Formats: sequence, C-alpha cells, structure tokens
Amino acid sequence: MNKESIAVGLDIGTTKIVAMVGKRNEYGKLEILGIGNAKSLGVKRGVVNNITQTIQSIQYAVAQASAEAGCKINDVVLGIAGQHIRSIHHQEYITRDKPDIVISELDIDKLIAQVQKLNMLPGEEIIHVLPQEFKVDEEGGIKEPIGMYGRRLEASFHVVVGQSASIRNAGRCVKDSGLELSGLTLEPLASADAVLSHEEKEAGVALIDIGGGTTDLAIFKDGIIRHTAVIPFGGNVITEDIKEGCSIIEKQAEQLKIRFGSAWPGENKDNEIVSIPGLRGQEAKEISLKNLSKIIHARVVEIIDMVFSEIKAYGYDNPRKKLIAGIVLTGGGSELKHIKQLVEYITGIDTRIGYPNEHISGESAKLVSRPLFATAVGLMMESDINNSRSRIYVQEHPGSVKIQAKTEPIGTPVENNSVPLKMNTITDKPQQKTEQPENNQDEQTDVEQGTSAYIENRFLGKFIKKFKDFIDKAE
Repeated sequence: MNKESIAVGLDIGTTKIVAMVGKRNEYGKLEILGIGNAKSLGVKRGVVNNITQTIQSIQYAVAQASAEAGCKINDVVLGIAGQHIRSIHHQEYITRDKPDIVISELDIDKLIAQVQKLNMLPGEEIIHVLPQEFKVDEEGGIKEPIGMYGRRLEASFHVVVGQSASIRNAGRCVKDSGLELSGLTLEPLASADAVLSHEEKEAGVALIDIGGGTTDLAIFKDGIIRHTAVIPFGGNVITEDIKEGCSIIEKQAEQLKIRFGSAWPGENKDNEIVSIPGLRGQEAKEISLKNLSKIIHARVVEIIDMVFSEIKAYGYDNPRKKLIAGIVLTGGGSELKHIKQLVEYITGIDTRIGYPNEHISGESAKLVSRPLFATAVGLMMESDINNSRSRIYVQEHPGSVKIQAKTEPIGTPVENNSVPLKMNTITDKPQQKTEQPENNQDEQTDVEQGTSAYIENRFLGKFIKKFKDFIDKAE
C-alpha cells in the first residue's frame, strides 16, 4: 500500500499508547485499517518520563497497527499534551508598504513571524499560533483577510506554549521507534476535530477531554479557538483514590472504577456490596458500592470544579461568549457512569458525551467509536489532511543521549495487562443485577453533519528546517 494514501495518528497518553491507521474512502470518510493499543509505561500526566519504556510501548502499538493494516508505517502525527502546556492571548500587527496590492498569505506569514518573536519563559517553545480574528485598517472582525486591500494588518492570536524539553523527549521517542514525525498538534484540538461539528464550534462549545493523567479544555466560539487549559488531574487520580480508600491494589481499583464506578453516589443502595477475591489465599474483601461512588464523586467534583473555573475565566456568561452548544465530554474518563449528569448539575450547562463516530467508517469503526479513542481519531484526521498546521519547534538538545531502539517491537498490550477479577454483587434481592456495563455505549448522541477543521495557521521555514535537522541527526 502506498504510504501516501494512509493516515497515521499516534496518541501517547498516560495510560495507553494508541496508533491508528486509516484511509479516506470514496464517500469521504476515514476507514479504519488498523489499531495498535499498548500500555503506556513511561508517561506521567502526559509527559514522557522514561524514554526506553515509551519507545517500547510505541513500537508495540505501531507494530500491531501495521500488522492489522497490512502496510508499513513510516510517519505519524503526534499529539502533545501535559501539564506543561499553557496558552496566552496576543495581538500583533504589520504595516504593509504597498496597500494597493491585495493581502496574501505572505502577509499572514509575516504577521505570524512577528508573533514568533515573543519572549517565552526559559525552556518554553511555541507549539501553535492560532489566528482568531483579523483587522484591516479600521475594519475589524475579519476571519479571512486574504484578497482585501489595506495598509495595516492586525490580528489577535491564541498562542499555545509548552516546555521544549518535553516536546523534544516526545519527538525523540518517535524517532527512536523508527518513525518520522510528520506533524505535532495539541491533543484537545485533535479531540475537538473528532467529536465536534462545525456548527457547535460556531455556536460556542467547551470540550472537556478527560484522560488518564490530565483533563484538557478547549473552548470554541464563532468557529474559532478561544481558550485552552490543562488540568493536571485525570482518571488515574480517581483510581488512586479508590486504591487508598478501599485498601486494594491498583489493578483491582481500576476494574472497580470501570465496572461498578459511578460519579453519582445517590444511585447505589447501602446493601449493594462487591466482593473482591483476596490476594494469595486471603479472605475476600467486601466493598460497598455507595462508598465506592462517594470516593469517585469527591474526586470528579474536584476536577469539574477546576475545569469550570477555567470556563468562568473565559467569561461564558457574557452574551457574546455564551456557550450555546454547551459542554462536550470525551476521553476515557467520560465513560464513567453518570458523569454527564454530574457536570450538568455543577455547571448548569447542557452536556453530552462526544463519540468520534462522525468521520469514520468500516468494520473497525465500532471499535473506535468510544470517547477513549477520540484523540487518536483526531490525530489520524490531521494526518489525512497531510498538511500539519502545528508550529513545530523540535530540535536536538546538544547533550541528549541517543537510545538504540530494539528492532523487534516489545511492550504490553492493554488487554493483557490486567488480571481478571471475580466480582459478585451481594444484595437483599439476588435477582436485581447491579453490575454496570464497562462502556456507556447505549447512550446515543446526535452529531451534526459536516466536517470540522482546525483553525488554519502557518509556520515559518526556519522552524521547518530545524525540525528536519532534528530528524536527520537522530541516528
């Protein structure tokens, strides 16, 4: 298969690493050709903290996806996230020497070049430069100034910044896994592309992507990205709370959360008990589902409150900033039972679960039509566009240590990493089944038609050159 005809997204998350391969079919949708899913062993809160283990997990996921797709994977679009990500708003302008000539892409690039001169904090680099609105002379509120006449070209920008070391580490893992890094994009933007419609972005919507290590927020209004934030808490802290609160091991806590967890404690009765087999012949431990829900509820409320504070900071109650389309939850954490109702209760804003099923098709579509895979689907869509609009600034650190990646992929698949637990629910009424399904797929959402697209931005030749130098010097 021609590598130019396939799209590959690589999601390096805190709990899992997903490689997804797709191809655009005759109906304009992406057909899933292969999926690779490996346990993420070297990432914490979205940041690589063990290069060797991350490379091994990437190799496993990519090899699995490549085998399913029946093609060799050469390059990927990588998602970047983590608590080191921050965003700033900036206004910049240029004065054109020849106002009688229409504004062109060269003028936009010159304007972005000015933004690139911003002084960042030590160790930070610009990841995205996202134009919001333009102003030509005295005419404001312009979304696309190309083709217009004017002397002064001004724009407001949403600039996403991250730690250069974290970006380089992620890039190093991709390169040492035997892959080319064809693009870099902020993960909330990828998730938004997968689960939001153009109409929702126009009306105003807040996307909350609840991952394993972090919770990402992206707010859109008038089709433009308005605000982004990263909350350094995700599903893993909920698992850790269950582990400590119930005095059980992490694998048991994770399965308890998935199978029986609920964000709404009022649902469970006092007599609903889960029995967990003891370790090495020890007696079974009985855990009240109501107490389990209380543990989960407390942490989820904390996360939602932090996200809601960011939404308030955006000023959603302003009529011009009103979120008509409400809140969309996605990511693995959004599969927690009753989290939608809890978000609506806390924020008072209409909420739905975002499934990445609008732009994909094929036999594997059902497998990835879960919020868990929203980021991977979005990254694959970005790869399909084959024109990454990320502002990439990845260069090799002079003192970096090269790691010889193994030729044979090794790693641990997510499916085989957990030990099955035998859990029986004990109630006064045995006929009443209290076990909850692992996934809340019965809840259907209405996704409006139309393909959403990222806000276009351009990057400078010198940054592309540095990026290419980084790739060429890797070996």
